[in-house]
Amino acid sequence: MTETAEDLALPAALAEVVEVGFEWEWDEETDESRGCDFEPYARLEAPEKTAWWFRLWTGNEEADGSEFRFFGATGAGDYAGFWLVRPGASLTEQPVVHLGSEGDRGVIARDLGDLLWLFANGFGPLEAFSAPDAEAEPNEAFQAIAERHAPGKRRTTAEIVAAARAEFPNFSEYIDAMCR
Repeated sequence: MTETAEDLALPAALAEVVEVGFEWEWDEETDESRGCDFEPYARLEAPEKTAWWFRLWTGNEEADGSEFRFFGATGAGDYAGFWLVRPGASLTEQPVVHLGSEGDRGVIARDLGDLLWLFANGFGPLEAFSAPDAEAEPNEAFQAIAERHAPGKRRTTAEIVAAARAEFPNFSEYIDAMCR
């Protein structure tokens, strides 16, 4: 089934994030990065594309990734998206996951509101997954978006990621069951 443009439209808050964009720089001399390595899509990834790479990623021809709606990737090919695990809940109420190019994976936010605060705190999906306790420079533009769309949900990145992992402790096993 081919999705329509409306079906693949980003939630309004995420579309605002795309408008602002992410900055990321790698300093070869110091072997350090600055900013977030994240490239959000202008719309949700088409299910056909998700099915293609998800089958490659899991090694399972029967897995199609239909329980995910991906909205961005890193330069290395890590994906971030919504995991449609809450029956009847809207897309914005679904948890956000990170699927790494090397097989690492985890839930990083309980919903879009939490994700907005990760961005406001200066973290991208990869940074939140790999080092939620690290120091980052807050992003004022993302902070304004988070305050508009998720008022009262401000927390540290470590708190956001810990709450997501506590609510969905078996995500890695769920993925393992699909891998061949």
